[in-house]
Amino acid sequence: MRIILISKKSLIISVIVIILLIAAIITLISLDKKASSTVSTNIIVEAYELEVSTANKRELPVNSVARDDKKIAITIDAAWEDDKTDFILATLAEHDIKATFYLCGFWAKKYPDKVKAIDAAGHEIGNHSATHPHMNQLSVSQIQKELNTYDDLLEGIIGKRSKTFRAPYGEYNDQVIKTVRGMGYEVIQWNIDTIDWKPERSTQTILNTVLPKLESGSIILCHNNGYKIEEYLPPLIDEALAKGYEFVTVTELLLEGNTIIDVNGVQKPVS
Repeated sequence: MRIILISKKSLIISVIVIILLIAAIITLISLDKKASSTVSTNIIVEAYELEVSTANKRELPVNSVARDDKKIAITIDAAWEDDKTDFILATLAEHDIKATFYLCGFWAKKYPDKVKAIDAAGHEIGNHSATHPHMNQLSVSQIQKELNTYDDLLEGIIGKRSKTFRAPYGEYNDQVIKTVRGMGYEVIQWNIDTIDWKPERSTQTILNTVLPKLESGSIILCHNNGYKIEEYLPPLIDEALAKGYEFVTVTELLLEGNTIIDVNGVQKPVS
């Protein structure tokens, strides 16, 4: 049998090499575990951030629509008087354009013939609640009652129910929007406000407010009892048409298919 003799020096070197190899292996294992732990931690952090972001995401109505075809919508809220409604309908008819009227239940109940006239002229009628309350102060069941009571009334007058909703006073919160959308309505606000309910605003002030802001997808807010609506509505329409804009109803303005609403309330297609 062959005997291999190892010197003391060689033995020491061998032991050192083995120790170094073991140390290297341990280091590699440790680094791998650390890397795995880091990846796992990052995944957890990202998931947490996504969850928090989703939880904190504010529900928004549609203020305007991302379009490039120069279509815009004029909307008219009606909750109080009626003395200017005939003028508004005549002006819209003269220019052969359609608008969306957001009516309150008590207004529709008081003026059913005007509701019928608005519908007969081909205009769209939206839901502006039954009693014009502060929606933020209502429970889910109260919100549902406001919309259902209004549409039951509307259906009794013209045989149709509304498709979109505008909150009284422009007030909304997450609960309002989630509840209303859950009922099948889209929530509509505006991106251009005439502020025509203020008596001190002149016709020119209103035109100077509206016309420079016009862009494709704009939604304009007016009131059927606006102080200067008889003066500002005809030139507003004339100027918009001269600039190549086309007036459509709100539901015609809204995009079809998968959409999102960005942080500015702009409805956009899902890219």
